[in-house]
Formats: sequence, structure tokens, C-alpha cells
Amino acid sequence: MKTNLLPSLPESIAQYLACANRFDAAGAIGWFTLDAIVRDEQKDHVGLPAIERWIAESSASAQPQAAPTQVEVRGASVQMTGRVTGNFPGSPLDLDYTFLLQDGKISRLTIQ
Repeated sequence: MKTNLLPSLPESIAQYLACANRFDAAGAIGWFTLDAIVRDEQKDHVGLPAIERWIAESSASAQPQAAPTQVEVRGASVQMTGRVTGNFPGSPLDLDYTFLLQDGKISRLTIQ
């Protein structure tokens, strides 16, 4: 019998990942605060329109899908390692995600 030893992700993060994994940029941004910031590949995407564009563009080109392999929840901060597969050189990759939550939504996401 296989058991899942990962702690539960907060709902906003789990839903963001589910939407992003099915390339649903419009659904994914519903889990971010209005003034959220995403830092990916050393570039900042600030606000919902920029984050939606980032998700849509990366979905179209790389088709990334992330599966959590490690999760640590510390209050409003969530550290996650995810195995990311897709149409990009080096796939699959293990990437580190740092989420900051505010009022149940993602206010900051850093991917390294």
C-alpha cells in the first residue's frame, strides 16, 4: 500500500498547480492576490495580467507540469520542491518553489 507522506498543500497552492498543470491560465490567476509577484527564470511578473501572460506563454511553449515531491508549510510560507516535466531542455527538472500566502491567496511565488 502506497501512502502519501507529503503534508497537504494549502488549497490556493493545490488549485493553482491543478490549473497550471492543465494550462488554464485564467483559472490559475484566481488563486493569486491582485498585486501578486511571480519570480521565474530571474524575471518578475507583477500583477494578475502579467502572471496570466506568464502562465499562458510558458504553457504554450514548454507545457510544464509540476508534481510536488517535498512540501514544508510554515505559517504563511510554503516551500515546495516539484518535479517539472514538459517540452524544454533538461526535462524533467526538480525546482524549488517558495509561496507566500496572504488571506488564503498566493501573494508571492519564487521558482528556482
